[in-house]
Amino acid sequence: MIPICRLDDLPEGESVRIDTTPPIAVFNADGELYAIDDTCTHQDASLSEGWLEGCLVECPLHAASFDLRTGQPTCLPARRAVRTHHVTVDDGVVYVHVAAQEGTAA
Repeated sequence: MIPICRLDDLPEGESVRIDTTPPIAVFNADGELYAIDDTCTHQDASLSEGWLEGCLVECPLHAASFDLRTGQPTCLPARRAVRTHHVTVDDGVVYVHVAAQEGTAA
């Protein structure tokens, strides 16, 4: 579990990038918090720098779009999903529970 920021410091429509390996992006989409791997699966671009609309984030390079709830791409050129992570808030602090990478033990 990684502490990210105070909930008050992540307003609706904004995101924050966590410099983990791999980097993770946390989004406040209409009051709901979502965390995904920050790197677009089409090409190395930070999704935290993309455009947020509802539960979708658009990659700033080639307009690939990902559903924050599932990590699934919603249009080309991306074909592979990004990994999602569980987010909780405790005592006003946002935490990310990092999901295990494929091929590793949980």
